[in-house]
Amino acid sequence: MSKKFAALIAGLCIIAIVLSAVALVIVTNPKADIQYVLYLGTNDKDTNQPVFPPEEAMEQAKKILINIFGGYTIQEAKGGWVDGDKVYQEYTLVIYLSDTTLDKVHEACDEMVKVFHQSSVLIQANRTTTEFYAGK
Repeated sequence: MSKKFAALIAGLCIIAIVLSAVALVIVTNPKADIQYVLYLGTNDKDTNQPVFPPEEAMEQAKKILINIFGGYTIQEAKGGWVDGDKVYQEYTLVIYLSDTTLDKVHEACDEMVKVFHQSSVLIQANRTTTEFYAGK
């Protein structure tokens, strides 16, 4: 075996060990988390008219989130898009969820799709770290 080939094999072994160590840290890090961000439009999918007034839309979303997750963080937003020559706008709820699973998120979205008569709910999954800090 040539020296270059042996050096190449040794280098690849070192890279494999480092990548394995990094993967182990990622998998075993108890603070590694996925934050799910949901974008819930509130206009009816067929009529493009609001399903609920903003205050009631917020209350309906809170009820779903409390029932499934026991809590929530929601922000209000305005969404808009163009379809052909027409501009559409809608009241949108942005929901932040941590310390949960994708199955639970899908459960909540199934309910939201029904209650808000939506085609879909946009789900973003962002790798993050979560800490419930209680002070010193």
